[in-house]
Amino acid sequence: MLSQSQLLQLFKETRKDSESICSYLETEDYVVQPIVDVSPPKWHLGHTTWFFEEFVLKKFAKNHKLFDENTAFVFNSYYESVGEKVVRTDRGNLSRPTVAWIYKFRDYVTKAIIELLENETLSTEALEVLEIGCHHEKQHQELLYTDIKYILGNNPLMPGYNQQFEENPIQNFEREWINISEGVYEIGHTSDDFSYDNELGAHKTYLQEYTISNKLVTNAEYLEFVQAGGYQDVLLWHAEAWDWVNTNNISTPFYWHKIDNVWHQYTLKGLVKLDPDAPVTHISYYEAFAYAQWKGMRLPTEQEWEIAQKDFEWGSRWEWTESSYAPYPDYQKADGALGEYNGKFMVNQKVLRGASVATSSKHSRYTYRNFFHPQLRWQFTGFRLVK
Repeated sequence: MLSQSQLLQLFKETRKDSESICSYLETEDYVVQPIVDVSPPKWHLGHTTWFFEEFVLKKFAKNHKLFDENTAFVFNSYYESVGEKVVRTDRGNLSRPTVAWIYKFRDYVTKAIIELLENETLSTEALEVLEIGCHHEKQHQELLYTDIKYILGNNPLMPGYNQQFEENPIQNFEREWINISEGVYEIGHTSDDFSYDNELGAHKTYLQEYTISNKLVTNAEYLEFVQAGGYQDVLLWHAEAWDWVNTNNISTPFYWHKIDNVWHQYTLKGLVKLDPDAPVTHISYYEAFAYAQWKGMRLPTEQEWEIAQKDFEWGSRWEWTESSYAPYPDYQKADGALGEYNGKFMVNQKVLRGASVATSSKHSRYTYRNFFHPQLRWQFTGFRLVK
């Protein structure tokens, strides 16, 4: 666990980073919510601020005065035990509070947290919640990137966001297949560094022998699947996935566009020609599974991924696994509202491992268990194969 002085520095860095991400936006960009899974950027800024006021200042700061009585109603996300909230689909209807108001709210809470850290000796409980708050905001920084990309990528003009943002790093090495021997292995978080509760409870797991790729599947490789009619072959898809493909007319990864017979991809730099060597991204679990079927292979389980990760590079794409999101043995959900953070979502979702080009600094580790519904693909998701 970090010391109080280390947490002060982490808090300052984290708050600054969120605002840096948003510095490339126009005011109008802050308000848009195209779909339920994408939140307006200004909501992210307000929600992460509300978290610190609700769970830190209200409990641990003496005589703290709320910035506004309605912040919990507007910026609560899924914490049912905290009280009433704006329905998620209605976040884009919030023309008020304004962007300027939200930045004043952020400044007010940021200064209050800094004053608390600089002038009070806080309990272990308070420091733990503060550290969770910083990592919670880092999660929302990644969501800011991906939500901004969805907002701008679905604008008919497909404007660029930031010409310096590099989202397609090349894995410039030969593909190799890493063999992992049959045996009993231990997985889970064991160090004193920060982790979420769903990573805790290190435990043993038995693995059959398997061979895993050291490289992610690339655009060029996935394009072969597209051109071979993979999206039209019912035998490659789960039944639910086949319904999803046909209901939504899915025929390529998200953000792919064929223009004058040339494949392009919308990126945070704007529309560019598809780089064949870049790892494929914005792929659903459904598509990753179908591709693996087409290749006569499969996706790794999260246990296989964690044991093998030391032998390959990871971090540019969240990687789909074959594992359903479920509690580890002896999983203990936190008490109170923070207990709603991970445990309540352990149903009907798939685990992703690694990190992505949008993951914030000091927020990735090989035990991290990300999770999404299998049809979602607005995140920087990719995959590797096992044979």
